[in-house]
Parts: sequence; structure tokens; C-alpha cells
Amino acid sequence: MTETLPSMVRSYHATTGGGVEGLSLRTAAPRTPGRREVAVAVRAASLSFRELLVLRGEYVLPVKPDVIPVSDGAGEVVAVGPDVRRVRPGDRVTAALFPRWLDGPLEPAHLPQLGGSLDGMLTELAVLPEDALVPVPGHLSYAEAATLPCAAVTAWNALTGDGRGVRRGQTVLATGSGGVSLFAVQFARLLGARVIATTSRADKEQRLRDLGADEVINYRDVPDWHTATRELIAGRGVDRVVDTAGTLEQSLKSLAVDGHVAFVGSVTGKWPPVDSRLLFGVAATVRAPAVGSRAQFVAMNAAITAHRLRPVLDQVFPFEEAVEAYRYYESAGPFGKVVISIG
Repeated sequence: MTETLPSMVRSYHATTGGGVEGLSLRTAAPRTPGRREVAVAVRAASLSFRELLVLRGEYVLPVKPDVIPVSDGAGEVVAVGPDVRRVRPGDRVTAALFPRWLDGPLEPAHLPQLGGSLDGMLTELAVLPEDALVPVPGHLSYAEAATLPCAAVTAWNALTGDGRGVRRGQTVLATGSGGVSLFAVQFARLLGARVIATTSRADKEQRLRDLGADEVINYRDVPDWHTATRELIAGRGVDRVVDTAGTLEQSLKSLAVDGHVAFVGSVTGKWPPVDSRLLFGVAATVRAPAVGSRAQFVAMNAAITAHRLRPVLDQVFPFEEAVEAYRYYESAGPFGKVVISIG
């Protein structure tokens, strides 16, 4: 180890099912990095829908008792354990949500995740495997970089991770205006696609256009948005849908022949039944992207750097107000990421 660690560190702890009110802030001595481990002074963490599922007891993967929550964070390497080769003190880094998933397909051995079965990033100091770490794009702040590991990597995987990926001139539909959807709009644009977005709020329509959407459909005004989508492209259908709303049936009805739906999840918690004949009607591929590997994270960051892309931030809360940040994220319908600044 090359640097001195602080004598005490503050961290939030949670028990799955305890809700936001179950979050508690505690102080303890830090753990010394072991072999091929790195101590990172976390400068910012960001919230995603996954974090609400963890606190509600609804997350699909195991969550250990008394976990330090939040998968997404960015900070500075302050100390390294024996045999660390990939980073050194002073490096600005983020960490992959699945620290063991370096490349290739997702395997059972890769499933341990930060802020779930492993302690996460809502802490002043995180000790992480060096293999999990990814350099921060040089033009991004810590707050911006903290938004990348879950929502951004999921959106990148949704658009590129099926072996074919989005091609220039294709059409992409992104449903809703949550974190994954906003990144999907930005990434689809930089990949050369025509982009259609949906939202329920008139005040978000122009902001989606400013972000890169060519067309925006307000599904409050147009409940049959799948029909409106097809009308925008002469009835052909879109090549790819990034579905974050759990509206799989309408997503399939929007799709072109041999199209692809990246089914990210359901922000409402509802899973309506789907007529499977819709799959055969357009020879559809439906895939549930599980965030992504470190290799996908690195490829995404290369694109972010090349295009000088900046994540959308809604609001930044101080570390001491993390509970308020959760409440705001849960209730306010933010446009962009909610970030917690640390240190």
C-alpha cells in the first residue's frame, strides 16, 4: 500500500426491504486493501431505479444484510494493495457494477454486484478489486462520471450488445425519460440513428429534442403511441426499441420486421401479459440486458470521450442529505441523474 488511509470513514448502510427510512449513516475504521484491491476515495455517487428496488426488497439479485448501497460512483484512487498493476494513487476511476464480469457473456460467477451482494459506493472510501475499475473520461466531472456504471452501460448494451448493434440510418425508439432512456437517446444519436422518444410530460418534450431525439411522442396525449411511431416512419416500424417502461406489447407493435427490443424493465412494477404471436409477426428479438461487462463500459467510455458527450444531471445533494436524495429521486420524476456529492 502506497498511501495512508483515513482513521475513520462514514458510510450509509441499508437492509433490503427496509425502505428509504432504513438507511443509516455510520462511522467505522476503513478496511485495508488486500491483494489486487484498491482503496477509492468516493467523490460522487448516483441513484438509479435499481437502488429503489434494493431498498424495497424487490431487487432480482441477492442483497446482503446491512449492505453499503449504491452501485454507481466515481472517485480517486488513494491506496493500492499488493500486486496492483492497472491503477495507481491519483487515478480518477469508476467501477463496473458487476466487478467480476470483465468481458464476454454473463455467467453465474459474474453475478456478485456492488450495492447488492457486495458493498457499494455510498461511502467515503470504497475498497474494490482492481479489475473492476474503469478510468473516468477526462472531460467529465466526478458527478458526471458517477452516472455511468448502471444507466449508461445498460443503454450502451441495449444498443450495441446483441452482436449486430445499431447501424447508421436505422431508427431507435427510447421509451420514457428516465436515466437509461436519456443515455439511449444520446448514444443512438452518436451512433447515427434516427431517434424517437416518448414521455408523459410536455415540459420534457423539448429537452428530449435538445438531447438528440428527432421526434417525441407524449403518450398521455397519444395512448396508442405505437401507432404514432409507425406513422412517423411510413408504417415500417423501428429497428430497435429500448423499453424501460415495461410496455413490451406496444414496443413489439412498434417494431420493424427482424427488429430488436432491449427490455430493460418496468418502472411501474407491473408486468402486463404479452400475446406471443406478436413476436412471430415481426420475427422479433427480445433481450433483457443485464447492465454490461467492463469491456462494454470501456468501449462506451471511448465513444463518450470521442464525442465529448456529457451525462444529464438533474440535481446534486450533499452526502449528509443522501436520504433526501433518495426521496427526491423516488417522487420528483427527475430529468437526468440524481447525484450525491461526497467529500
